Amino acid sequence: MRCPFCQDAENKVIDSRESHEGSVIRRRRECLACKRRFTTYERVEELYPLIVKKDGRREAFDREKMLNGLKKACEKRPVSAAQLEETVEDIERMLQGMGEKEVPSSSIGEQVMRRLQQLDEVAYVRFASVYRSFRDISEFMHELKDLLEDQERERKVKPPSTPPKDG
Repeated sequence: MRCPFCQDAENKVIDSRESHEGSVIRRRRECLACKRRFTTYERVEELYPLIVKKDGRREAFDREKMLNGLKKACEKRPVSAAQLEETVEDIERMLQGMGEKEVPSSSIGEQVMRRLQQLDEVAYVRFASVYRSFRDISEFMHELKDLLEDQERERKVKPPSTPPKDG
């Protein structure tokens, strides 16, 4: 592991601890040359299916690409980094659980949209507008109409909360 500051390869581990429910080991290191400290993360290399893009190309699953897309959709929204990380981890587990060698990118995109819809509706619409490549405003409005109808259905299903009685 090279120091990110001076590029020297000699360093020592100062502290190690599990994070992300034991799936990642966080290590604090100190460079022996420049004495600066830095953090590294170690995770098990997991085998994910190849992602089949819309044009038929295949590429390796890239968690950072998904996380960056989520961050863009959630920019300036009340969604925490931990919520985004949890979303990516959930989708990773889903991919591994499928046991498939190849997965269409559309199924991952739909999962991301489903989760964003639960986290933040504005982020959902942002992501959907890029993911679905709306050709015009009417397609965009149709998506918003569907979202509003879903909200209305949820309101009708949930019983109204009654205020506490003064007593």
